[in-house]
Amino acid sequence: MKAAIYQQTGPAADVLEIVDWDKPTPAAGQVLVKLHASGVNPTDTKTRAGIFPIQGEWSHVMPHHDGAGVVEAVGADVSEDRVGQRVWLHSVQWDGRDGTAAEYAVAPAENAIVLPENVSFEAGATFGVPLLTAYHAVTMDGALNGKTVLVKGGAGAVGNYAIQIAKQKGATVIATVSSEAKGDAARAAGAEHVIDYREDDVILRVQEITNGSGVDHIIEVNLGANAMLLPGLIKNGGFVAAYGSDDFDAAFPMVGAIIQQMRFGFFIVFMLPRAVLRAATEDLTKMLEAGQINARIHALFPLEQIAHAHDVVDDNSTIGNVVLTVAGE
Repeated sequence: MKAAIYQQTGPAADVLEIVDWDKPTPAAGQVLVKLHASGVNPTDTKTRAGIFPIQGEWSHVMPHHDGAGVVEAVGADVSEDRVGQRVWLHSVQWDGRDGTAAEYAVAPAENAIVLPENVSFEAGATFGVPLLTAYHAVTMDGALNGKTVLVKGGAGAVGNYAIQIAKQKGATVIATVSSEAKGDAARAAGAEHVIDYREDDVILRVQEITNGSGVDHIIEVNLGANAMLLPGLIKNGGFVAAYGSDDFDAAFPMVGAIIQQMRFGFFIVFMLPRAVLRAATEDLTKMLEAGQINARIHALFPLEQIAHAHDVVDDNSTIGNVVLTVAGE
């Protein structure tokens, strides 16, 4: 089969290569999936660049955690009924396994979620990391009906899904963006209020929108850069779901956090308990079948253009997700 790998970290064009690779065989508890599409996430590109550590011992990395395709075979302890299922995959490359940048991938059966017939493979490849991160960030503090949620980076892959999920959970959504085009995308996802943080005073606008009370719930994409703003944005006793940061040694507003009695939840989607992931995918499947969640794909590239796809993600100008299409055998 055709696959993309890298044997050292560095710039995409320098280290990524397309190779002929042995087609994998599913072990016990695994499924073999013939891939139609592979999702490219910032966690993939940052790992390839050497910014994030790679799990386990490795002589090569076949990147990407997310993808979508059809189950072709199953290992022991997996029902044969799964053969032929359309599925979306998540967390495939975690713990040093080969990922989805290939024509075939093996994954734990629990990481292969049935893809509704009304959803394309390309859309399914955008779910994994972004959709599960968004779902947990929105729901981890309980019900949101009637509450106000601030989604940072509302046009990003996680942010776009977070807006849609928060709306389905009954919240009023405020989103921050960095351009007019990204503002349009956030509004299309369902945000009632959009703030361009490069043009507006975010704290002032949030206080205006909430009549001075602040928001109930913040979904934070870059805690290091934004931590000092949080006390001015959140309601007393409000909750911050933090899933990312570009700076892990940044200043933190301890006094403001105490005065506001802020509550925090930190998480990485790859390490969420199985029961939490199972409940999330069950709820998400219902929303997907009902057409309540829609993927926003920024660009599609063939597998052979993986280096360019990584560069597009790293450019930080994307609106939605970048996906590789895979032409299987």
